[in-house]
Amino acid sequence: MRVTMIGAGYVGLVSGACFADFGHHVTCIDKDTAKIAALNCGEIPIFEPGLAELVEANVRQGRLRFAAKAAGVAEADAVMIAVGTPSRRGDGHADLSFVFDAVREIAPLLSRTAIVVTKSTVPVGTGDEIERILRENRPDAEMQVVSNPEFLREGAAIQDFKHPDRIVVGTEDARARAVVAELYRPLYLNAAPILYVSRRAAELIKYASNAFLATKITFINEIADLCEQAGADVQDVARGMGLDNRIGGKFLHAGPGFGGSCFPKDAIALLKTAHDHGVALRIVETVAAVNEQRKRAMARKVVTALDGSIRGKTIAVLGLTFKPNTDDTRDSPAIPLITALHDLGATVRSYDPAGMEQAKPYLPDVIYCGSAYEAAEGAEAIVIATEWEQFRALDLERLRCVMARPVIVDLRNIYRADEMKRANFRYLTVGRPAAERYADGALPRRRKAANAKSNAREADELVH
Repeated sequence: MRVTMIGAGYVGLVSGACFADFGHHVTCIDKDTAKIAALNCGEIPIFEPGLAELVEANVRQGRLRFAAKAAGVAEADAVMIAVGTPSRRGDGHADLSFVFDAVREIAPLLSRTAIVVTKSTVPVGTGDEIERILRENRPDAEMQVVSNPEFLREGAAIQDFKHPDRIVVGTEDARARAVVAELYRPLYLNAAPILYVSRRAAELIKYASNAFLATKITFINEIADLCEQAGADVQDVARGMGLDNRIGGKFLHAGPGFGGSCFPKDAIALLKTAHDHGVALRIVETVAAVNEQRKRAMARKVVTALDGSIRGKTIAVLGLTFKPNTDDTRDSPAIPLITALHDLGATVRSYDPAGMEQAKPYLPDVIYCGSAYEAAEGAEAIVIATEWEQFRALDLERLRCVMARPVIVDLRNIYRADEMKRANFRYLTVGRPAAERYADGALPRRRKAANAKSNAREADELVH
């Protein structure tokens, strides 16, 4: 089949490359001429494992191409819209201007019986407006608008596309169903279920899914806070919960809060849509508020680890992206964490395997380093903010040699407390009892009570 993908960003590029790998002929279109030129030279603008090889193979075999103009729209069996829908400045609604501009641009070029598929994450009812725009521009046409939301995890997008939990198709038109079914026919061997629903239901499934996953993350984060006070291990609690088939273990990993290009943005957009319909989503409201507070509040753990004050001290932060295996720093918990550390008077050295260039506009005052060990030089504490594999087996003896003080604040719980004790590190985690031991084997010295209380008040004021 012939597919035209409008947008060569994360969703459009991954989806286009995977459809081409299925054997379809795909043209990815993007107005960013520099991006198109780079793609035509074999340069991939995003970091996603396996994507460069997949693109190169399908370009070489003639099934995937890139263009800056709306090429091949008239001949396409399906035209997919995969442009960005960022939060609109001022009110938090999803900005649909890129979607509607794309629809107006392709409307005159579409065949009379075109199938237009929306892969962008859009609020419920957007498909109706797309249909209205098409009818307005082409009153004689018999076009169908389908919602086909993506459920790709950054860092595992190709696997998710080729082995999906489900494929959601929002249309009640038999011809449109047949076209989309043929697009995904290669997945039948993987027994991937196709769920046919109304267009509005499909649009809402995407937002509801992301909001629910964000709720699971926020729930276990709050349980982690309780575990710290009650003397329990949140990983034991999460494991016990996850073994219940009604709950499941995914997204029950305590940490510094959720980030990325989807969960924060989609939670706010869902709230705005609900408000427009006169519905209060109080759980989602709380999730969004708690998550934002949590990111910056993680700085308190560093203050606690260093006896109540970090002013004038050097802190190493490992990880800047919101998750491993991506270069995406959008809404990453590391950004408000580092901002809070700076506000509390610390100097921050940092290293991330892929996201440092993306972080620099948000964090211009950070000292960017070439490795985890370089970042740790002279640091009084290391903060693990992202669970990159490169940070899972650090040489603890080497770290002790270069650090000013053997302290690790692990916001991702990737090490064991007994391992840190043997290495004579003071080790603070999320939702687990602290392992307090220094290189000399003694507990850390405490500052005077008055100073500790004063510094704690200062920290509370700055992180709120």
